Amino acid sequence: MSEIHYPDLTRDISRELASLRQTQKGTMQGFGAMAAASMADGALSEKHKELIATAIAVSQRCAGCIGFHVKALVRLGTTRAEFEEMLGVAVYMGGGPALMYCAEALQAWTQFAPAPVSAPAA
Repeated sequence: MSEIHYPDLTRDISRELASLRQTQKGTMQGFGAMAAASMADGALSEKHKELIATAIAVSQRCAGCIGFHVKALVRLGTTRAEFEEMLGVAVYMGGGPALMYCAEALQAWTQFAPAPVSAPAA
């Protein structure tokens, strides 16, 4: 497993792509529009679409994609059980290499998910 800090990775990617947003406006706006249209609620909810995107990110072994989509899943209120079930499908479709990237996705989940609230000491 890598030592990636996913909140930093997603922030760094966004920062580094800022120049492309200026020099390649049409391409970047087109990609943004495609992303927005693809992830909008429809027959499938945004959360279900993010689960699909994360499974693809794991099977394609893309750390940046894992970071952005796991962050979205946390924002959308995905449960750990839903997340882990999706990882099982990613392994089914991507085999051993996807299994190795499940560790990356779990690391991203841990970094983005809020820490569980512990009960006050009695």
